[in-house]
Amino acid sequence: MSTMKFCSECNNVLYPKEDKDQKILLYECRNCEHEEVADNNIVYRMEIHHSVGDGTQVPQDAVADPTLPRTKSVRCAQCNHGEAVFFQGTAKGEEGMTLFFVCCNPSCGHRWRD
Repeated sequence: MSTMKFCSECNNVLYPKEDKDQKILLYECRNCEHEEVADNNIVYRMEIHHSVGDGTQVPQDAVADPTLPRTKSVRCAQCNHGEAVFFQGTAKGEEGMTLFFVCCNPSCGHRWRD
């Protein structure tokens, strides 16, 4: 299971990035120029093409995506499980980025936005 990674330069969250030429997975900082090679060689890209609205349309298979960061600092309001996958997205009709979460409890799968 993957965990959140932080930039050694500015302490910002690192995001997965596929290097198609070298066929490796990298983590990059969106705040500075820092990049690092992932500790696994899985290259998986999940693309969400539809509007995520209030988070209810976030696909449950987001939990299986090893490139999405995970957090244990946010508890699920539905089942109180202590691990969730999260990503940033733009909510329909809103400006700016919103954090979306999916509970990692396989029997729950609750989705919410921050």
